[in-house]
Amino acid sequence: MTSTLITGIGQLVVDASRPPLHDAALVVDDGRVAWYGPRSGAPASDDVVDIADRCIIPGFVDSHSHLVFAGDRSAEFEARMSGESYTAGGIRSTVSATRAATDEELTRHVQRLVQEMRRQGTTTVEIKSGYGLTVEDEARSLRIARQFTPDTTFLGAHVVPGETDPAEYVALVTGAMLRAAAPHATWIDAFCERGAFDADQARTVLEAGRAVGLKGRLHANQLTQGPGVQLACELGLVAVDHCTFLSDPDVDALAQTGTIATLLPGVEFSTRQPWPDARRLLDAGVTVALASDCNPGSCFTTSLPFCIALAVRDMGMTPAEALWAATAGGARALGRDDGGTLDVGAPADFIVLDAPSFVHLAYRPGVPLVAQTWVQGHRVHDATSARDTTTSNAQTPRGTHHG
Repeated sequence: MTSTLITGIGQLVVDASRPPLHDAALVVDDGRVAWYGPRSGAPASDDVVDIADRCIIPGFVDSHSHLVFAGDRSAEFEARMSGESYTAGGIRSTVSATRAATDEELTRHVQRLVQEMRRQGTTTVEIKSGYGLTVEDEARSLRIARQFTPDTTFLGAHVVPGETDPAEYVALVTGAMLRAAAPHATWIDAFCERGAFDADQARTVLEAGRAVGLKGRLHANQLTQGPGVQLACELGLVAVDHCTFLSDPDVDALAQTGTIATLLPGVEFSTRQPWPDARRLLDAGVTVALASDCNPGSCFTTSLPFCIALAVRDMGMTPAEALWAATAGGARALGRDDGGTLDVGAPADFIVLDAPSFVHLAYRPGVPLVAQTWVQGHRVHDATSARDTTTSNAQTPRGTHHG
């Protein structure tokens, strides 16, 4: 195996919950972090990459995205920006376009979006189904998503399609659709919201998924102060996502159970809804993650740097809190304890920022600061050489890299 020394690190963030190191170095071996510390004490390695006093941070972990889709909903966005309110109904237009697309078209589309994520520093991504809503279309969405990540989520309970009877559709989701989807999924999800599924229906879906070995997560409290967060906490889910409208009992339940609140500020940017109150959650002891919720309707962004900037500017988070939420927080929301940090033994997933400090992610919003993205010790994006690769499960062939 070839080891690589990354040196000339002006600022190294090993874990955003701890102070960064300065004038540092990092050794990668066999896809994992083998050593980090002062540049002057770096051990010998087979290869050396000097990043010229730039900053290194852990790779972003995007724990909530909807990348398998076809079609365009920019007209819906334009209507919202002209004063119309957002509802979940627009999902059905994407369902029609997705059903009509070929496997090859959907695969190319996902690949393009994953490459876009890589260019913005995302090293781990979760991908949901939810735009097929038939047995075969949900299964094929997950098969396509599985080419790019092991963190695939069955979201047959996204909305009730067409004029289908809700009770009959829940029976389909928990029966034939679940049987077809489960071999290609790690997680099961439901949209517990006005215009989608109520708490009893969501419970039925999540319990059916658990019975066949899928781990549960939930969309909840996006549009209204509903029962979803309480349901997620009652069921002991790892994470509940959106959490825009919360009561005091909701916050208490999250703090007491340890269920992670995944906040999706790109949605609020795109829908002009109130911002989630991250400060309230953090002060109550709730673990917070940040994710993109990339989807064609309510939030078509792949940029976690953008989400970090929004969280700092409008949600009461410090730059360090927002960075942790988009790295280690996202990993926790995917049930992982070895992602989102650069501790020894962790996957060598990291970002080289063309900046002296991670604070620039919020300080310079909208600026393309990601100079390089490394996944499992391999450089998969390099803005200086325009080299950009994406392969299944976020791996690239091993080789020697020179800075």
